[in-house]
Amino acid sequence: MDTPFSLKNTLLGCATSATQIEGSPTKNSWYDWAERPGKMKDSSSPKNANQHWQRWKEDNRLIGELGLQVYRMSIEWSRVEPAPGQFCRQAINHYREEILDLQKMGVKVLITLHHFSNPSWFESRGGFLQKESPSIFLRYVTYVVEEIGDLVSDYVTLNEPNVYVTLSYFLAQWPPAKHNPGQAVRVMRNLVYCHLTAYRRIHRIREERRFPGRTMVGFAEHLRVFTPAQPKDRPLANGMEYLFQGLTEALYTGRLTLPLGAEAPLGDGRFYDYIGINYYTRIWVHGANTTGQPGKPVNDLGWEIYPEGLGILMRHRYKRFTAPIWITENGVADRDDKLRCRFLYDHLKQIADSGLPVERYYHWSLMDNFEWAEGETSAFGLIGCDFKTQVRTVRRSARFYKEIIQNHGVTQQMIDRYLK
Repeated sequence: MDTPFSLKNTLLGCATSATQIEGSPTKNSWYDWAERPGKMKDSSSPKNANQHWQRWKEDNRLIGELGLQVYRMSIEWSRVEPAPGQFCRQAINHYREEILDLQKMGVKVLITLHHFSNPSWFESRGGFLQKESPSIFLRYVTYVVEEIGDLVSDYVTLNEPNVYVTLSYFLAQWPPAKHNPGQAVRVMRNLVYCHLTAYRRIHRIREERRFPGRTMVGFAEHLRVFTPAQPKDRPLANGMEYLFQGLTEALYTGRLTLPLGAEAPLGDGRFYDYIGINYYTRIWVHGANTTGQPGKPVNDLGWEIYPEGLGILMRHRYKRFTAPIWITENGVADRDDKLRCRFLYDHLKQIADSGLPVERYYHWSLMDNFEWAEGETSAFGLIGCDFKTQVRTVRRSARFYKEIIQNHGVTQQMIDRYLK
């Protein structure tokens, strides 16, 4: 039975990423990838996307109309550093203007520094396979934080490093499409260094320059529940879970575990100010079959909808790391908008019922966007987008979300209106 609940202690907003919404050609790994025949499900390209680079004022108005309290956006590295060590003042000023506009509406901004895309010059040199990649990334991070640190106190260093490594260097589905476990380990190890050094650098810059606000730095970790279908499947489920989201614990503690290594390169410590969780689905492990549990509801991509998993993962991570929880992504591919109101209710109720310090929830996504290898085929947005005309359409689920924000939770009237 659906019952009302309160979210008075949780700020609600949305998340986007630059490559997925900006359009306006830039030289990065995903723009290059989309030029190669057969790489996209629908032959689309991030060159189009939502044309947010030009239409950001229109999109910010929609953010204001929805009453979002927080907004997660990313900086496109290739725009800010179009050539090694050469930074673009025009690009960083563009981002400053966008951030300031959001802040005038009372929206608190969370900046993601790396969301899957690399500058073409960086990718052509080997990307995060390079031994020098952590120092190259740190150069970029330093520039961005020095330039916007007076406006922004909250940062995601890396979005889903485990997904990036898995799809780019193990399953070969994303650029640079390598299927090499040794390279996957090397990239993950370098990404750990990237986060650890960026975490300390961001704190140092904001402290030395006396920028206002409490500095909050972490990473967005993609987590899934791995459920064995039968007792005999448990070893495989446990192994998959460790390799996918066990190795990322090094980004919290600074200590590598096998196969990454067995040392703490920057010393044991605490390299996080919040626990960032991206959650979408679970994996039902039944022998070689690793999809969702048969007979359960699924989204447009065939991912099982399993709200209980959010509660399970929040409790697990909080027990391990004891910090404020930020749900940095959570959403559903649902073009017809038949599932999203229920999805929002069920997942937000997991937060309300958890008793955990869940400070923020970022719905993925603000609007339909370029969804990586799925192209323009997957609709995750509260707001629909016709990619040809660029017309935005506020969905019914967006109105539900707006009311949740206004009421600091869900009332019985809202249940009767949106869930019956």
